[in-house]
Order: sequence, then C-alpha cells, then structure tokens
Amino acid sequence: TGLTEDELADIIGDYDGLIIRSDTQVTAKVLSNHGKLKGIARAGVGIDNINVYEATKRGVIVMNTPGGNTRSAAEHTMALMLSLSRNVVPACNSMKEGRWDRKKYMGNQLSGKTLGVIGLGRIGMTVAGYAKAFNMHLLGYDPFAAPPEAEKIGMEVTADVQEIFKHADFITVHVPKNDQTIDLINAEAITMMKPSVRLINTARGGIINEDDAYDALRDGRIAGLAFDVFPKEPPTNHRYTEDEHSLVTPHLGASTAEAQVEVALEAAQILVDAITGGPIENAVNASGLSSSVS
Repeated sequence: TGLTEDELADIIGDYDGLIIRSDTQVTAKVLSNHGKLKGIARAGVGIDNINVYEATKRGVIVMNTPGGNTRSAAEHTMALMLSLSRNVVPACNSMKEGRWDRKKYMGNQLSGKTLGVIGLGRIGMTVAGYAKAFNMHLLGYDPFAAPPEAEKIGMEVTADVQEIFKHADFITVHVPKNDQTIDLINAEAITMMKPSVRLINTARGGIINEDDAYDALRDGRIAGLAFDVFPKEPPTNHRYTEDEHSLVTPHLGASTAEAQVEVALEAAQILVDAITGGPIENAVNASGLSSSVS
C-alpha cells in the first residue's frame, strides 16, 4: 500500500490482478504498462478512482463489490438522518460544555415525514426499507430504472427528480458519481425545497454541491445537512464548521468491521474467478470487452 502513481505503473505489468480500495488511483499512466494485468477488483462500490475507459481499451476487466458494504452504508445513512432530526451532535457538545439546552435542541420525529431517495440500487433500497420501519413516506427516483421492489414496499416512484425536491422532508442520494450526477443537488434544486428539508450524502462527494448547500443552510433555506463524502478527501472546504446543523463524518459509510471483511472476501473471490477463466461478476465494463479475459 501507499505506492505512488509512478511506483504502481512500474510494477503493475508483473501482476495478473489488482485489488484496491478508495485511496489507490488506477490512472491512464498506470494502465499504459498493464502487461499481464487481466482484472481490477475494487473493494467497495465507487470506481471513480479507476480509469475505466483505459482499462476497457486494454482488455482489463474492472469489477466492484456492491453487496459487501450495503447494510453498513445504509445504517450510516440512517444514523446521520436520526442525528440531524434529533440534534444529537450539537446537543451532546452543549452538554459537554456544561450547558442544559433542552428547549434549544427540540427535534423532529421521522415518523410521518417524507424521505426522498435518489438512486434505488442496493443501498438506496436498503435505506428505504429501514425508513419504512420508521413509518416514513417514501418517494423514490432512479435515473435509470426503479426496481420492482420499490413499489412493493410502498414507495411512490417518480420519473421527475424535481418531485423529490419539492415534497421531501429528508433527501438522501445513492447514485454513482458521473457527469450526469455531479451537482445534482445545487442552488437551483434547493430553491424548490422546503426550508425544513435536511440533506444527506453518503454516496460520493460532489453529488450535492457543497457551497450551495452551505449557503442554503446559512441563510435558513434548509434545516440541516450531513456529508460523509467530499469532492476532495480529506476535505479542503471547511465551511461545515460554520453551522452546528452541518454534520460531517470522515467517509465512514463502509467503515464497519463486518463490511471490511465482506468486501475483502468478495473482491478476492471475483478477481480470482475472472482471471482464472471462471464466471465474471460485478463487471462495470463487461460490454466493452470480449467474452474472455485471457
């Protein structure tokens, strides 16, 4: 671990497979010396740290492990949502400073509120299931296609994300980061929202525009926001210090002992299968490759 881009580029051609997490950048320079490399497995969901285009061009299959950290990421989303609604962090900090601000930190219950879920993949749907247990009304949007399970659990699925902006009390995003989703929630989107809305991002930094969200929180146009992910990590934008209703955590969505084991095992298994002629699973670039990776 801890190899520079040049160091990784110098040695990668000697290996048949590569397993990475979020810190390793598999750039065009690294892939230009791919040599024997047949497959890359990302222990986690996001593959924005891999140049998938270059990998595909060179016949290197790219896989991720979307199942291993689903529950941990969904649970962290719920933890942030509950913390925002009940002012857990500022109330805790207040007590530690010797105050008893019981009236100041009156909260809101989740029951009866509308949760807008943007992105109805594994994590988004798991969050929806948890929220259903809290008696929340579910409003869902997926840029591709909503799974059949969405309506089965009582979710109202909309084809227009603006419906979520207009009606949700809480909005959580669970879409990949790409050209279509960067700044998906920006100043224009926020103008459609209730001033009581609370925003949660445990997906990828930049899907919610940080400065637009901080501006809205400062001006009282939203009630709270929670970021677990940032466009640059560690973040260089520290505006979250300006408001006690801005809740931040250092990319902890998949940081549980259980999730770390599950994604590690899954990454190892799918990589071994792929480079030894077995079944190829969770490939993000399979359509751009030939049927075999040999």
